Parts: sequence; C-alpha cells; structure tokens
Amino acid sequence: MIPAAFAYARPTTVDEALQAIADGGEDVKVLAGGQSLIPVMRLRLAAPETVVDLTRVAELRGVREEGDVLVVGAMTTHSDVLADPLLAQYGQLLVQATETVADRQVRHRGTFGGALAHADPAGDLPAVALALDAEFVLVGPSGRRTVPASEFFVDYLTTALEEGELLVEIRLPKLGSEWGVRYEKFNRVAQAWSIVAVAAAVRREGGRIAEARIGLTNMGSTPLRATATEAALLGADVSLEAVTAAAALAADGTSPSSDLNAQADYRQHLARVLTRRALSAATGL
Repeated sequence: MIPAAFAYARPTTVDEALQAIADGGEDVKVLAGGQSLIPVMRLRLAAPETVVDLTRVAELRGVREEGDVLVVGAMTTHSDVLADPLLAQYGQLLVQATETVADRQVRHRGTFGGALAHADPAGDLPAVALALDAEFVLVGPSGRRTVPASEFFVDYLTTALEEGELLVEIRLPKLGSEWGVRYEKFNRVAQAWSIVAVAAAVRREGGRIAEARIGLTNMGSTPLRATATEAALLGADVSLEAVTAAAALAADGTSPSSDLNAQADYRQHLARVLTRRALSAATGL
C-alpha cells in the first residue's frame, strides 16, 4: 500500500530537528532507519501529518569513549555498531545482540536509537540496554535530560520520551576483561523477532560471581531484568550447579503473552533454558 500524504522535513542538526518537530503539527513522526515506521505507514496504521527524517544529522552518529563510558549516537546504524572497534573491545554484549538483528539490509539502515525508541519488547536491543544499565540522553524544548534504562521503557511501544523530545545518545558502561557476556536468542526462523532472548553479563572475582546483569526479551510488555536470578548469583561460586539453580528463577515475576508463536508457559520455559545457556557461556563453564 501507499502511505497517506504527509509533509517531510530533513534537518541537518539536532536544533533543526527539534524545530521541525515543533513546527510539524499535531502528529509528527521521527524517521531514523525507517524499519518500523515505514511498514506501519504503508499499512496506514500510522498517518502522520509530518515526518522528520534524521538521516542527515551527522552529530547523532558514531561511538566515542568518555572515561569508563561508551557513548553511542542514536543514529548509529546496526552495521556501524558491528564494525566499531570500541564496541568490539568493551561492548561485546551489544555486538552479539546486534548480529542477530534481522538481515544485512535492515542492519545497514536500522539504527540503535531507533530500535530503542520503538520499544518493541520482542526487539533484541532494549533488553541489552536494560541489562547494561544504559542511560538515555534526551533533548527537547525544556533542554537536555538523562533517563536510566530502567525508567525509559514504560509500556508496550511506549517510552519516557515526551512530546517534542529526541533520543540523541545512549551511554553504556565499558565492560573490561573481568566481564563475561552472552546473548542467547530463540526465534522461529532466521531474521524473525525473538520468541524469547536473554542478555547476560557476569563479573567474576576469583571463583565467585561478583555481579550479574540479565535482560529478558519478550517476557512482558517491556524488556525486563531477571532480578531473582541476579540476586541468586550474587556471591555464588562459579559452578554449573549455581548457574542452573539461579537460571531456574529467570521467569519469576514475568508476564509473557500467548500468541501464534508461543504460549506464555512455553516462553517462561525458554527464559529459564536460555538464561542457563547464557550464564554458562558468560562464566566460561
């Protein structure tokens, strides 16, 4: 189908983008990679008055380091994430998850910030951002503010972005050699959305687990942390027994949906199995 008629703005700076959003009328959509917006516009599930295209805003692209933090521009494409040397060294959990996103064509056009702002709980990257305790930098008419990942994802396809605001960058902690990471994903066919996926990051000290961060994909209306598993691992020995016992708690507190792909109880089973696999890999077992 063909989208409904809309006005089109293509700014080259963040300030121009904010002005275009402010001037765009009552229904404005921001176009990043377009991998989610264009299909729903073609189906006329969305008919914005104005589309603001960010693809020429160069300041929103790229990766840099600031001390112990990696700063990823919101318009950095998935393919650029995969090619970046800083992320290869300090952001392997993001790299592993990004490798599973759709196909090469989508990874070339789709963006890190666009995937996060879309906030689909079946998407691969929101759970990674949550597991890493990422921070989201938003800019709008009232200025600049930072929102932790734990507060950014509000509900299904809903975020903390307010009217007129843009997500401009994502701040991720550097994970050094003391961290082990793994992204485990179960999907029906290649290039499909996750039925369930698990993002795990584990820090070891000696023979014990000093810290564990586990994000769950598609286990509720937003990405979730497997908090019961994280608590069970804190201070535990690095052993298959400890990992297996903790992974059995991964679905606690979740409320996955039932649909044509999987029933809720099957998703909970997958969460436990994938968490065990991810933790085993992250701890080197």
